[in-house]
Amino acid sequence: MSFSLQANDHAQLALRDVEASYVERGETLLALTSISFEIADGEFVALIGPSGSGKSTLLDIISGLFPETGGTVHIAGHPFSLEARLGQSAYMRQRDLLLPWRSALGNAALALEVHGIPKREALAHAAERFPAFGLTGFEDAYPGQLSGGMRQRVAFLRTMLADRPLLLLDEPFGALDALNRVALQAWLLDLWEAERRSVLLVTHDIDEAIFLADRVIVLSSRPGTIVYEEPISLARPRHRSVLASDAFFAHRSRLAGALGLLDEAIAGAGR
Repeated sequence: MSFSLQANDHAQLALRDVEASYVERGETLLALTSISFEIADGEFVALIGPSGSGKSTLLDIISGLFPETGGTVHIAGHPFSLEARLGQSAYMRQRDLLLPWRSALGNAALALEVHGIPKREALAHAAERFPAFGLTGFEDAYPGQLSGGMRQRVAFLRTMLADRPLLLLDEPFGALDALNRVALQAWLLDLWEAERRSVLLVTHDIDEAIFLADRVIVLSSRPGTIVYEEPISLARPRHRSVLASDAFFAHRSRLAGALGLLDEAIAGAGR
């Protein structure tokens, strides 16, 4: 079964019956099957599901790093082959992947340099964005001198400087402690409100998905397929107080049920 928005001429991303497989120990395994959904221009969509459900594989397919074995990927209304998708989106993985020999400013500017911008111009443009990302005064710091939260901010700046209308975020806060995670979630929302790019976020955190997204898509265990979608009714701009609202708990209950977590919790409580 597949779920999707109605056909939208302004969809930034549209997947149609995407499938993917890989070979492990000589056996071909199906990773994803019948994946169909759209992300509208400026929409924030979160993707959740059990480990091994193919969430990161799907991001790799969209970004052009991993081949689909079936279906089509449309970006900004146009079908793109695997090779043509490279560079069409900005992709941030869970690890910040900062280069240890480059300063924070040098790491951020790398997104511009790889697209042919001269280094001096790239550094100047990146430096202009440091205040908005809470990085003022850390331009010359190296990754080893930065906290986890600051490293993630540099990685986000690098991602945004790629200047692509579609952002792919793979567990960007997964390696952070709870306080840093909460702070960066709020910061990301503020940034998204200001720029309104289309976002596909992979996360294991139901609360994070609800707090950030306009819509949450749930994948099954492998082979991953879409089993549920939850439109998020919470008004924007959002603040942390919304996590205590009845509407938030209603969303959480439905999503937890879709993941089978409620049944597991009830069974565990009865032991």
